[in-house]
Amino acid sequence: MGFWELDSIKSVVGGTWLARPESVAGVRLDGCTTDTRTLRPGQVYVAIRGERFDGNAFVPQAALAGAPLAIIDTPSALPMPLPVGIAILHVPDAGLALLRLAGAYRRTLDGTRVIAVTGSNGKTTTTRLIQAVLSTTLRGTASIKSYNNRVGVPVTILGAKRGDQYLICEVGTNALGEIAELAGVVEPDIAVVTSIGREHLEGLGSIKGAVSEAVALVNAVRPGGLVVMNADVPLLEEAVTALAQGGATPRFNIVRFGFSAQADLRITTVEQSAEKVRFCVNDRAWHEAPLLGRHNALNAAAALAVGRRLGVDTASADRGLAQAKGAEMRLERTNIHGIDIINDAYNANPESMLAALDTAAQLGKGEGRRVVILGDMLELGEAGPDAHREIGDRVVELGCFDLVVLVGPLSMFAAERISRALAGDRIAVFNSMNAEVAGAVASMLQTGDHVLLKGSRGMGLERVVKALAHSESVGVAEVQVKSPTPPVGAS
Repeated sequence: MGFWELDSIKSVVGGTWLARPESVAGVRLDGCTTDTRTLRPGQVYVAIRGERFDGNAFVPQAALAGAPLAIIDTPSALPMPLPVGIAILHVPDAGLALLRLAGAYRRTLDGTRVIAVTGSNGKTTTTRLIQAVLSTTLRGTASIKSYNNRVGVPVTILGAKRGDQYLICEVGTNALGEIAELAGVVEPDIAVVTSIGREHLEGLGSIKGAVSEAVALVNAVRPGGLVVMNADVPLLEEAVTALAQGGATPRFNIVRFGFSAQADLRITTVEQSAEKVRFCVNDRAWHEAPLLGRHNALNAAAALAVGRRLGVDTASADRGLAQAKGAEMRLERTNIHGIDIINDAYNANPESMLAALDTAAQLGKGEGRRVVILGDMLELGEAGPDAHREIGDRVVELGCFDLVVLVGPLSMFAAERISRALAGDRIAVFNSMNAEVAGAVASMLQTGDHVLLKGSRGMGLERVVKALAHSESVGVAEVQVKSPTPPVGAS
């Protein structure tokens, strides 16, 4: 019995049949999805309950799209009568069934090297860079977009093809324990840790929490595998080294990348231009990628390490890096009405915010105004106010921005610091982002500006780009900009 057959699927996830029509008894299944909008004929549909929708209600759409099987956990949500032409399997928890299905399928991928990428920053970009390097000589599958949670990871695994030489999974976390669950499903041959920073502190608590989540992935690496890790994080180094040496023989090999002298792939020089980052490894070999930001030299070095492990020669790896494409809204560069925009508004934490500010400070020197539009960094818990003060201090320290726009209540802590150094007409403060505010901010911009947008995804800063794209022209806005009122507790 093959994996993609009705009885095989049931043996993995359990459950009971609500419907098993004869018309699909001999049909071979082909992959899995949780989204009826992108469902291809032959795919299994897993009905996931989300915050804003219940996938159980979309079984008729799955049937119409050609799904031979739906896995559901809420029969009461099914419309009556039941749709025809689709088998329906009832399980206690569809999300858990999806994880079990992915874990079972992963264990059938004997000839596929599974690579898992985690870290506080750079996961999606590093996944793209590894894919760019490996795809020059090998066949494989990689996460699409930021599919890094308990739905996205199993969907990525179940999308792999038998015969793939590699599979790249992005693995993320918002709270302690999340990666351990996913790591047990992925069972990576290679684990990549891009960075450790102050992310999701509401759920992780501290940097130590972020390290423990990364270590949970490392702990799942198969015996004899490889850990590719950032050498610039002492806590990570200590934890991973102890884990590797926990037995009579090392459990896995380690390749370190970074600026540290202890790095195996030590980045000794970084050069940033408007089109690419160019960097030297170990004072010998130069590489480049069409991405912005000094930190992307780190991400590219991690990709080179994975490529070497899988036998990709240097020339092919360099060709792949040169053709790589960055992820949407991660230092994504565009030009509208002669305004150079760096859209890095997909997500934000203190380390990624500082890196983005440093990148913006290096670009556009002497070629027009430099403008930063910064939104709140969310999910930092009690560390939020001080983290935003730190960002304000960095803006002042860099001293090169002609206009600073701040959005969100936490950004008031940054505004209080910045307003001490900038004249009132160079700083604008808004409590939230909506269409009206986006239009007001867009109207402040003018041809020749170099603009950075950076903030957590929930702040919606990309609305400024949309407002700018829909405007017929640009110019200096007639907007009253007031010095911010110091927030409670500001110091």
